[in-house]
Amino acid sequence: MANNAFADGITGNRLDPQEYDRNFADLHAPLDKHEALVASDRCYFCYDAPCTKACPTEIDIPMFIRQIQTDNPLGAAKTIFDQNILGGMCARVCPTETLCEEACVRMAGEGKPVEIGRLQRYATDIAMEQGRQFYERAAETGKSVAVVGAGPAGLAAAHRLAMHGHSVTIYDAKPKPGGLNEYGIATYKTTNNFAQSEVDYVLGIGGIEVRTGQKLGRDITLAELKESHDAVFLGIGLAGVNDLDVKHDDADGADDAVSFIAGLRQARDKADVPVGRKVVVIGGGMTAIDAAVQSKLLGAETVTVVYRRGRDRMNASPYEQDLAASKGVNLRFNLMPKKVLAKKGRVTGIELEYTAVKDGKLEGTGETVKLECDQILKAIGQAFEPDAVGGKKPSLALEKGRIKVDGEGRTSMTGVWAGGDCILGGEDLTVTAVAQGRDAAESIHRALAG
Repeated sequence: MANNAFADGITGNRLDPQEYDRNFADLHAPLDKHEALVASDRCYFCYDAPCTKACPTEIDIPMFIRQIQTDNPLGAAKTIFDQNILGGMCARVCPTETLCEEACVRMAGEGKPVEIGRLQRYATDIAMEQGRQFYERAAETGKSVAVVGAGPAGLAAAHRLAMHGHSVTIYDAKPKPGGLNEYGIATYKTTNNFAQSEVDYVLGIGGIEVRTGQKLGRDITLAELKESHDAVFLGIGLAGVNDLDVKHDDADGADDAVSFIAGLRQARDKADVPVGRKVVVIGGGMTAIDAAVQSKLLGAETVTVVYRRGRDRMNASPYEQDLAASKGVNLRFNLMPKKVLAKKGRVTGIELEYTAVKDGKLEGTGETVKLECDQILKAIGQAFEPDAVGGKKPSLALEKGRIKVDGEGRTSMTGVWAGGDCILGGEDLTVTAVAQGRDAAESIHRALAG
């Protein structure tokens, strides 16, 4: 993100230190024991468990809630970790309102679901704080697996492979492991360096080596990994960021939201993170909402999210939209960027065109509006970088710009599996990436054992 040329007062002490602490405190306070017992008592323990069916990792939700109800949080944690070793992070960042909690029969009957996410956090936090490891490595198999990417998919795959007795080496381009959980999640959703604590917990099983600063296609190649390991799992995510592709979209102050969020996540002092007085965020997904809310919490005077379609088409859930509105973020719809306005190379505003759907296609109406701003955050999606797997002539089959895999995560190249956001069918959700990494690891284990 650009760090210069902001007007006086934009960086520095925009807010009192106490305000930063309040603004970026835990979005949802953890449940205490009494609250967890009360919340667990609302579960009907449905025999067909629609909540479990709605969970991409298929956690036995009624089981772990019953274990909490009987004052067995460690048993509940094991039930969760059996299916999702990153259950602690998923409890914090999963869109439970559109997954397990939306499917809860309490939601259908009363409009208020069982607080599954907060109960999951209650159990997993206790286990992690006590350092309880529920799994031991099987006897060494003598097999070695390379995992590329230390994000949710890669960590889940590595843990499951280590549990089966394989030696695992994780290669990651960033200085720290964690991937999306470390660099891409809103700060107020995962506080107190939880992402790194969870990485340490996952690695606690043993048999996993992490090598950071190793980017596929730059420092290591797929051919080299295949030569030195018995199998390879790719969980490399989406490293590319889409541009607006309009005039002046490279002006100073027109930044990508992914870098903005990563910079904030790694900042020691939030007062040092540059933010505009008037910020416009382009996009309709979780990244757009996270960037917008955090801009406001950093002290921006006005923040506006602009999305090209209607509210009902936003990828961000109604809950996240309401959260943004509650923080003072303006949401405007049916507007698409036409031109970034700049003066002497510096953003001064943005011109937008109203849109409408005609014959099933989104089109501009010709009517425009200008919004004054001194910072634009682009959150219009990320893209797979084919250079990682061979560039214009990729060594793996791609489809619709991502790696093509079968039902077990196998790519077109023998001995190579993939999962998470980099594959066709990835849903850009932590919990889905975990499920794909876990399932691919089981497929790898079957192949190596066979």
